[in-house]
Amino acid sequence: MSLTIGALPAVPARPLARPRPPRRLLGPGWPLSVLYLGFPLWWALGLAQVIFFVVAIAMTVILRRQGGLRVPRGFAPWLLFLVWMGAGALLFHATAPGTVPGGSMGRLANFSVWALWYLATTVAMLYVANTAREVSTQRIVRLLAWMFVVTTSFGLLALAAPTLEFESPVELLLPDSLVSTNFVRTLVHPSLSSSSDFLGYDQPRPTAPFPYSNAWGNNLALYLPFFVLACFGRDAGWRRPLGAVVLVAAVLPITFSLNRGLWISLAVAAVYAAVRLAVNGRGRALQALVAALVVGGIVFVSSPLYDTLLLRVETPHSNDRRAGTAETVLTTTAEGSPLLGYGTTRTMQGSFSSLAGGETDSCHQCAAPPLGTQGFIWRLVMTTGFVGTALCLSFFALQFLRRARGPAPLDVTTCTVLLVAVLCFFVYDSLGSAMFTVMVAVGLMARSDLPPEEVAP
Repeated sequence: MSLTIGALPAVPARPLARPRPPRRLLGPGWPLSVLYLGFPLWWALGLAQVIFFVVAIAMTVILRRQGGLRVPRGFAPWLLFLVWMGAGALLFHATAPGTVPGGSMGRLANFSVWALWYLATTVAMLYVANTAREVSTQRIVRLLAWMFVVTTSFGLLALAAPTLEFESPVELLLPDSLVSTNFVRTLVHPSLSSSSDFLGYDQPRPTAPFPYSNAWGNNLALYLPFFVLACFGRDAGWRRPLGAVVLVAAVLPITFSLNRGLWISLAVAAVYAAVRLAVNGRGRALQALVAALVVGGIVFVSSPLYDTLLLRVETPHSNDRRAGTAETVLTTTAEGSPLLGYGTTRTMQGSFSSLAGGETDSCHQCAAPPLGTQGFIWRLVMTTGFVGTALCLSFFALQFLRRARGPAPLDVTTCTVLLVAVLCFFVYDSLGSAMFTVMVAVGLMARSDLPPEEVAP
């Protein structure tokens, strides 16, 4: 007997399974998530300022691995500004007219810290602009909206427990000689508020999770447009009623912060948003905004908060110091180094009224503040001259004008952020966490130039 074995039917070969990409410990966009979601923790640890540099380093590594760096349109003025700012290192030894000579090592430290802030904020802008496919715009907006909630919550806590403060782990690790300096201690020592008596009585002003009350106001003003977009936009969902509660609660710390710059910037933001909504034909949103402002205004004027606001307006204690600082910065720079400035801030000889004047135990306000403080715009003039100032402002102006007619809600939001930022430049030292937010907004603006398939939903 013989067996015949016929041909076996052909079996289609199975395609080789694609190897699964290794699961990452941290998902896309983790630097921003670590920064903002963990910000209360970083504040408690004394790392609220250092964490920005840490995540900037992480962003740099990610961008380097990604390759093919894309820069926003109109980036050239900012690049030239960074070069111009770096040239200020040549002027450490220069003595500006009417200022205290010497202090080269202190000036080097000052220059280094603020140069790192410029670089960190630039990296943040490039990271947001180059990760549109991996990190959704919605996620970034919601992270910044979360920061508005955090800042408001700390403001309310500051009013409830204004004296709460404690030593942070970083503060305990640093040498006493370093922590004893007021600047360093302010950065690493968590406290909820600072006290001011210029109304005729002690009034706690929210600071946490930032070092100063003015920084609290500056950051809150920049987070607010993102909060409004996240909680009242088309996809807000359950966030809409919660957002209304948070906005009402924010009125308390905003009022008691006594930050006139914050109040003015919020008013300008409301007017600008209303105009943009009207131009874009968003009638419902405009009606809701106007109704909220009218009802909220009536309730506010009828409350005791209005008396506090009115008293603050009638007590312009810092106007003379700010005006004196601005005038001195302009004249000193124009006379000594109008093109490059002086690289760093300078200490004025005496006070605005006398060369022999200065701080005393009974009058800390008698000393003139360092030239280049009391507003980021004056820092620009003092440290980079009029050319550097023009380069920096022209960059933000170009970014604003590029999206000024954009109909998308994100266009209105980011343009509002830039408008508020430049307004705050005149009264707040914005180079820090506030500038980080501004540059994130610029990075989001750059995403508008990408084709839809390159932007994550």
